[in-house]
Amino acid sequence: MKIFSKEQIYSGDKITTERQNISSTDLMERAGVKIFNWIHTRMQGAQVPIHIFCGIGNNGGDGLVLTRHLITHGYNVHTYIINCSDKRSKDFLINYDRVKQVTKKWPTLLNCSDDFPEIGSEDIIVDAVFGIGLNRPIDEWVKNLFKHFRSSKAFTLSIDIPSGLYTDRPIVDEDAAVWADFTLSFASPKLVFFLPETAQYTKEWMVLDIGLDSDFLSTTQTSAELIGKFEILPNYIPRHKFSHKGNHGHALIVGGRYGMIGAVTLACRAALAAGSGLVSAYVPKCGYVPLQTSFPEGMVLTCDDEQLITSISFQTQPSVVGIGIGMGTHAKTVSAFKAFLEQNKSPLVVDADAINMLSKNKGLLKLLPAQTVLTPHPKELERLIGVWKNDFDKLEKVKALSKEHNVIVVIKGANSITVFDGKLYINTTGNPGLATAGSGDVLTGIITGLIAQGYNALVAAIFGVYLHGLSADIAAFKHGYESLIASHVIDHLGPAFLSLLKKPKETEESSQSKEK
Repeated sequence: MKIFSKEQIYSGDKITTERQNISSTDLMERAGVKIFNWIHTRMQGAQVPIHIFCGIGNNGGDGLVLTRHLITHGYNVHTYIINCSDKRSKDFLINYDRVKQVTKKWPTLLNCSDDFPEIGSEDIIVDAVFGIGLNRPIDEWVKNLFKHFRSSKAFTLSIDIPSGLYTDRPIVDEDAAVWADFTLSFASPKLVFFLPETAQYTKEWMVLDIGLDSDFLSTTQTSAELIGKFEILPNYIPRHKFSHKGNHGHALIVGGRYGMIGAVTLACRAALAAGSGLVSAYVPKCGYVPLQTSFPEGMVLTCDDEQLITSISFQTQPSVVGIGIGMGTHAKTVSAFKAFLEQNKSPLVVDADAINMLSKNKGLLKLLPAQTVLTPHPKELERLIGVWKNDFDKLEKVKALSKEHNVIVVIKGANSITVFDGKLYINTTGNPGLATAGSGDVLTGIITGLIAQGYNALVAAIFGVYLHGLSADIAAFKHGYESLIASHVIDHLGPAFLSLLKKPKETEESSQSKEK
């Protein structure tokens, strides 16, 4: 699913009105009706007080369309206008007059005071104050109104975006935005729904199709995309009936030190479970016995040192190398890492201590092959790009790193974001259970395993992040968030692949069968 920018949405509105020969007021009517239908389907005429707060721009106009349809269908509606300016939009004024045609109870004008209407905790608030066009800090009085919403504990529904949020920069004061329980977003979700600092302002969201021009929607290139099942499926490579292990590549995992061999084991197991035909581990000698006993499907190579990696030398030519897991940053390991990069000819997935070594020796970044995948956790990312001011600054810094060194960076988090060539690929799977030791090692293994069997690096990163989260989602149903461990993610990669390939009807029939 594409994530359109504010400017693209404005352009899409204009193109739609021109190509469909409708007015902007008609398009606003269409949007308001969609919101009404969403509410009406769920409430079926229930007489819960609905408080609609409208700004004086187009977002407020959407709220007035909703008001009119709720009134004509007999709902218990209370509408308020945030009346702190004389700059009303044309479509707002048209719909303000239309409300007058269906009721003698005109909207209440709130005139920049703290005399707010009473809202019960069982009531509903509809936030139609500001839309995506907000470009300045809000007035103190409006901020107090938003605090009033929150203190009421009423269910809050925002139209398009929680009022007070910007689409392209953070807010400074958390009280200066609406904290929505649900947001109905037009055409596409907003980027701020997926960033740590701003995702808190809406618990859930849903996209409403308001009939924007189909050519505009299909041909417009966006700088961000939301990755779900239907974005992943076209990239899936099915297996040939007569294929053998040699057709699916050889993944080599390089890492480990004394006391950290388990990380390599997890990555190796994940690479194999993700589909790599062969998996080898390259570890210090202390890792030989643990890996041979815990990972019988794999091959184990060792360097001469007993406790840490002091050289990286092997005779095979792997399809891909995943490096850094549990590796440490000892001076001898750094030297070995540098020597390896200077002669390496395989694609790379770089994680953990390998990223830490790159951070301390920035010149090594120039030795990375094109489209190397970097998978840092937040602190490793900070070491790599420096401290960021906010989420938007972080994204710009990662884009700059990606562009300068032609690398793919996975920003791990609740909605992991893969960054390459100035574009963001935002993942939709995963849960808090992944906040556990070893889950990052598993992700590195999955991505390495996908590259081994022929997926290009960008697809492997996006697909790997999705599979990692999907497997954790399936595992969480059995184990819960608290008891989810990294091995569970590997164990459920098979069900994750099966879930990905199931048709919707099969999933529904399976669910119905369980209910019976």
